[in-house]
Amino acid sequence: MKPLTEREIRAAFVNCTKGAAKRLSVPRDLAERPWDDLDFLGWRDPQAPDRAYLVIELEGRPKGLTLRCPGPSSWQMRRSMCTMCLTTHGGGVSLMVAPKAGKAGQQGNSVGAYICSDLACSLYVRGKRDAGAGSRLHETITLEEKIERTVVNVAAFVAKVTA
Repeated sequence: MKPLTEREIRAAFVNCTKGAAKRLSVPRDLAERPWDDLDFLGWRDPQAPDRAYLVIELEGRPKGLTLRCPGPSSWQMRRSMCTMCLTTHGGGVSLMVAPKAGKAGQQGNSVGAYICSDLACSLYVRGKRDAGAGSRLHETITLEEKIERTVVNVAAFVAKVTA
């Protein structure tokens, strides 16, 4: 992923108002992010732990989503699999819900997916972050194919939100 500026990130959001995009917390460490290893930029809001954000480049343009995620509960301590990168975590996967874009979102419609709680799917796929023993299934596909699958899964999620 190419490095993004704060301005590009704020302009990318498709499922919130421009005012809400202006007020959301953008990471202050953008220059230190491992951009070459990221398929999308994802982060949790430090001021509001129930909020997260995801920005991916699709068709040459960044698209961003605001996400809601509940706090951890006892059921989340069992092993769950991220639907984006297929990493299994013990307590490290959250149901993230994105309001739909446009009129559907204004009417309260949303789309949800189980995603790595820290939104570090790209790093798990590449083996740069470890989710513990048994977190990655043995697969015969290449790293490039795993990366492509993750991008396709995230793009499909974004498409559901923007449909």
